[in-house]
Amino acid sequence: SGASLRYSTGTGGEGSEGEGAGLGSSDSGGSGFSLAATALPERRRPGSGRPRYEVVRELGAEEVRWFYREDRKTWKPFIGYDSLRIELAFRALGGSGAGEPAAVEPVCVRSGLYEVDVASAESYPVYWNQTEKIPVMRGQWFIDGTWQPLEEEESNLIEQEHLNRFKGQQLQESFDMEISKPVDGKEAIHSLKLSRNHVDWHSVDEVYLYSDATTSKIARTVTQKLGFSKASSSGTRLHRGYVEEATLEDKPPQTSHIVFVVHGIGQKMDQGRIIKNTAMMRDTARKVEEKYFSNLATHVEFLPVEWRSKLTLDGDTVDSITPDKVRGLRDMLNSSAMDIMYYTSPLYRDELVKGLQQELNRLYSLFCSRNPEFEEKGGKVSIVSHSLGCVITYDIMTGWNPVRLYEQLLQKEEEELEESWMSYEERRLLEELYITKQRLREIEERLHELKACTISKPPVLKFKVENFFCMGSPLAVFLALRGIRPGTSGSQDHILPRSICNRLLNIFHPTDPVAYRLEPLILKHYSNISPVQIHWYNTANPLPYEHMKPSFLNPSKEATSAPESESASAAPSPTTSPVMVRRHYGESITNIGKASILGAASIGKGLGGMLFSRFGRSSATPQTMETGKDGSEGDEKKATTVGTPPLPHSSSGFLEPTVELEHRIDFELREGLVESRYWSAVTSHTAYWSSLDIALFLLTFMYKQDQEETDKSNLDTL
Repeated sequence: SGASLRYSTGTGGEGSEGEGAGLGSSDSGGSGFSLAATALPERRRPGSGRPRYEVVRELGAEEVRWFYREDRKTWKPFIGYDSLRIELAFRALGGSGAGEPAAVEPVCVRSGLYEVDVASAESYPVYWNQTEKIPVMRGQWFIDGTWQPLEEEESNLIEQEHLNRFKGQQLQESFDMEISKPVDGKEAIHSLKLSRNHVDWHSVDEVYLYSDATTSKIARTVTQKLGFSKASSSGTRLHRGYVEEATLEDKPPQTSHIVFVVHGIGQKMDQGRIIKNTAMMRDTARKVEEKYFSNLATHVEFLPVEWRSKLTLDGDTVDSITPDKVRGLRDMLNSSAMDIMYYTSPLYRDELVKGLQQELNRLYSLFCSRNPEFEEKGGKVSIVSHSLGCVITYDIMTGWNPVRLYEQLLQKEEEELEESWMSYEERRLLEELYITKQRLREIEERLHELKACTISKPPVLKFKVENFFCMGSPLAVFLALRGIRPGTSGSQDHILPRSICNRLLNIFHPTDPVAYRLEPLILKHYSNISPVQIHWYNTANPLPYEHMKPSFLNPSKEATSAPESESASAAPSPTTSPVMVRRHYGESITNIGKASILGAASIGKGLGGMLFSRFGRSSATPQTMETGKDGSEGDEKKATTVGTPPLPHSSSGFLEPTVELEHRIDFELREGLVESRYWSAVTSHTAYWSSLDIALFLLTFMYKQDQEETDKSNLDTL
């Protein structure tokens, strides 16, 4: 059974001819089994013009197709590259799967995300934990039309019977066979009884499966009395060997970019959610890749980062103090919103940060160990974070911690003390305290230097972050409450240095109550500039994002009573609506999300009375966004009030040249055509994962960077 033939499939075209023949042991995934080319007659699939005198023999490895089944759905075929290597491992095991499990190593499949244990006929993920194993099955006989495999037990019996009865016999040419005698006029030349079915052979390759259920027997009797033949009336035609032969060339492209997908709150409530959400994002990205990036030889891989379930935090203390009334609602809040409370707690914050940091580093190290060429070829890493995950990821990258804020407060208190009146004794003690603190700092610095000489501190993350995509992110609120105020440079470095992360992009739905804008924290007047509208997935020839001019938000048109029909001139999409004039989306519902985040983020900081408008529109905005003490007076005077345009603008609505951001950061999804804004405010925070618009947006930026670097290297070579 180790020998193979050179085939050409009816569907594979010229490129598939002979692909399975030259497979050596080096391509077999360590199974020690190889396919060797032989001088046997060539065979083709039905419909491709089979040679006249072909001999029935055992199925070649290319004709067998392996399948997997997830979530109890239909069986899905592995691609040819995966199926062929699984089959080689299966044959190396002895052909029955009954050999020693350790004799064959697991086979890496599905772009390296899963492994198949041939002995147990199960598949499992490599990078995350999953309670349910994924069954795999070896397909030999297939149902006509759907090409779904017969169950393995029945398939084995049919295959054994077929070889016992017909092995070595010659097959007639299919054209002659069909003309000479129609199938309706044939009787079975051989039959096999199964537990609930039976199989009839009307010729060597015309095989039909019949159900032996009572209803099927009645149907067969009626149809036969009406003059229909048994073969065509109630049987299901079977095919031996898959419709498409497996080849090593049918393999996924190499991964040039990995994306770590970080969840926010609520993972404790549903521990498998981030795995499902990442799978949705991955599947959506695959569709986009096939449509827009199929000419590229690389692809982007998405890996879920599940950091919450391994943390112990307070154990069950919070559960023990939770009242029993409306327990379901309380448990839901404990499993979701409580994560924000944990993160603002100095006791548990470090545990959350370390949990995410360690998981990111573990996944990267594991991926590189399984893909050694990734780093060699300059593979890139991006992070997509959702909700609170954006804040934790940001803090890991920048190294921010509450101690830094505490030191700033102490410095401010010292400055205020110096300016206030005090007695001679108080001043003497204060000077002595300063000298002692200075001495303590010097000792600490010397100690750190000595440690640095002996132990080199590893970086917080083992990789450089190329893009940091925030989705539905409250990061801007946390930064504002930490004292970040707008500057004058227009550089991303003001909130996230380019040396740490090349590009920061903030994606949000206009009615997401948890999402906030970042651009006004860099340049204040961007609160009156519209976020960049994300293109619809089906937009023909969209304008590149870097060529889109900033447009001014006219405050006079923001009244909530503005007519619903007002819209931009963009062509509507079947699933999304034109750009609406900016207004307060679902104000009362948005304030619920606002209040919860602001309340939790300001615990212990004495900022309970601070109010932020959703889009920086209320009269309180200029006061809350004032620059700090070190800001220049000139900058204060330049900042305009909300009622007046902060920048000169033309009648077209586009801004005249002035201070602008180096790169746009805020990107907004377009609203749906028929969606209710109040309902959307409830659902929009979790609506990012399956969006084709977002998938295209992410891939556009990642593939564009890769293409620019390739072009640059080509120019350097020239």
